[in-house]
Amino acid sequence: MRRIRRLLIILALGLATMPALWPATCVAQDWPTRPVKFILTLGPGSGSDISARLLADRLTKKWGQPVVVENRPGGDGIVAINAFVSAHDDHVLLYAPSSSFIAHPYQHDNLSYKPADLAPIARISNTVVGISVPISSPAKTLKDVVDEARAKPGQLNWAGLTGALDIIFEGWLKSIGVDIKKVPYRNPVEAASDLAAGRVQVYESAYAIARPQIQAGKIKMLAVTNTARASAIPDIPTVAEAGYPALTMDGLVGLFGPPSMPMALRERLAAEIRQIMDSDPIIKDRLVLTAQIPNPGKPAEFAKSIEDQRAVLAKSAKNLGINAKQ
Repeated sequence: MRRIRRLLIILALGLATMPALWPATCVAQDWPTRPVKFILTLGPGSGSDISARLLADRLTKKWGQPVVVENRPGGDGIVAINAFVSAHDDHVLLYAPSSSFIAHPYQHDNLSYKPADLAPIARISNTVVGISVPISSPAKTLKDVVDEARAKPGQLNWAGLTGALDIIFEGWLKSIGVDIKKVPYRNPVEAASDLAAGRVQVYESAYAIARPQIQAGKIKMLAVTNTARASAIPDIPTVAEAGYPALTMDGLVGLFGPPSMPMALRERLAAEIRQIMDSDPIIKDRLVLTAQIPNPGKPAEFAKSIEDQRAVLAKSAKNLGINAKQ
């Protein structure tokens, strides 16, 4: 009798805890129950936009629900992030490069969101980022640019947008004692156009932004900031190979959900995205063609990649005497 009573108690306790597990399990299995929206921090034609639309098409077929891509550029990425956070909806997700937000604590006094509002779901790819100059520039290497800047202190300009890349680039300039004046831009495509016209002499951007001007023969990319060369542009060295490893920074693109989204669901979505990317050669070919490196990862892997970037950014910010404002 005692043994039977003990077994009944254990069974009762087990049943008592099961309801707490049912909601997360059910959500993970049943999601999505209606259309899904990807909100992007960048505009049409960007690397993020290209990969988001490819995945949205495949996921629409897999989930049986429409996956809509909505571009919300502007405001240093805050416009899109606010739209995502204010939705309070696990069917509204943020699709963005981490560079859209990791510099915000250094640049904005009163952010309308907290970093914890962005829960990593899946790493998608590493965007290839490079440093370019006008085709008319005599520079053939990044060292040539540095040498010219040293010979003409304060006479060269670089196109900059707010964000992590700017802080790292400016920190690098200070660390090597080079004076190149920053010309601020809001639109990355406009910056690339001005580089082609020679109005600025240096520009660090995603390859997808520079590509039209490169293909038109108006600018040339001297080095990529990624840890490895890009297969789409294998002749362009990394900044480390060029002698400036402090500039190394992999572009990082991924999908985020609200913090209320259960980990089981986030893990499921990451696994489904990986399965699609691994099995669909068209996605891989399109990403490689636009100088993106497919690199699907789980929520924990994505979160770790972001923290690694934050550490690099913090080092550059410290070199510039910039403190996080919050």
